[in-house]
Amino acid sequence: MADGEERDGDGQGIARRLKAYEGLPAVVSGTGKDPVNAPMIRHWCEATGDTNPAYTGPDAIAPPTMLQVWTMGGLSGHTGPTGRSSAYDELLALLDESGCTSVVATDCEQEYHRPLRPGDEITFDAVIESVSDRKTTRLGAGYFVTTRMDVRVGPDLVGTHRFRILKYAPAARREKRPPRPRPVVNRDNAGFWEGVREGRLLIQRCTACGTLRHPWLPGCNTCGHLGWDTVEASGTGTVHSYVVMHHPPFPAFAPPYAVGLVELTEGVRMVSNVVGVPYDEVRIGMPVRLEFREYEEELVLPVFRAEETAGQRSREAAV
Repeated sequence: MADGEERDGDGQGIARRLKAYEGLPAVVSGTGKDPVNAPMIRHWCEATGDTNPAYTGPDAIAPPTMLQVWTMGGLSGHTGPTGRSSAYDELLALLDESGCTSVVATDCEQEYHRPLRPGDEITFDAVIESVSDRKTTRLGAGYFVTTRMDVRVGPDLVGTHRFRILKYAPAARREKRPPRPRPVVNRDNAGFWEGVREGRLLIQRCTACGTLRHPWLPGCNTCGHLGWDTVEASGTGTVHSYVVMHHPPFPAFAPPYAVGLVELTEGVRMVSNVVGVPYDEVRIGMPVRLEFREYEEELVLPVFRAEETAGQRSREAAV
């Protein structure tokens, strides 16, 4: 029997039954809870640090990456007919019955046809675009389900959002701690990870306006120019903000540990572990210095070691 053709209690192929849902609606005649609006655009830009002037002023547009935001139901959910279709609920129920009771979002793709502007009222429909054959992953065996959502303003298609999840049966727990997840390397950030392997922290710089940016992007979020080069970070910075991870634990990590948003001397910020001090002694404003750690074979990651401060030296001297 081929992989993906395991049978359920009725003797029917699970994979064949799942494939029957391809092309069926996932959402029909959905409507945005709110029109496109300036406050939500402002919150998004503040959260992402995006200062592009196109998103402010009387002729503002919404950042294209907000496409899915306008379709979300928030904590209270959508009311009325808007919501998941019975076909999508049936598909998820069938996956649950087959033992694939866990779910994780894997990736999304977006296409933009025209900008959204404050006042636009969006509608959306979604379809179950594909259900994969049974796949075995580190998390467990299961199926990738891809939905395609078409977003419209009136009759005009303004964007398409593809969202993929993995519904899987969790793999048996191992006593040995699993390896750390590897970073996702693509054509937009490959240069950054090449630099890390060489022990260099490279920051992108726009060749038109000189703005530095991190994480790496295909274009400048200040002027939109696509040309760029790099500068090497000095390796110094301060903790701009941080969190201490306690729960839920991830098998590859041993909580509690501190994850910091570090502001580099060059002005950009990046997220990484803060090491060299107990997790409960990390503080905003703490000076840190870059170092590269090899965690496993062929896995080198940039982390930030807390530097000794005058206050620490005073306390140690008093002791």
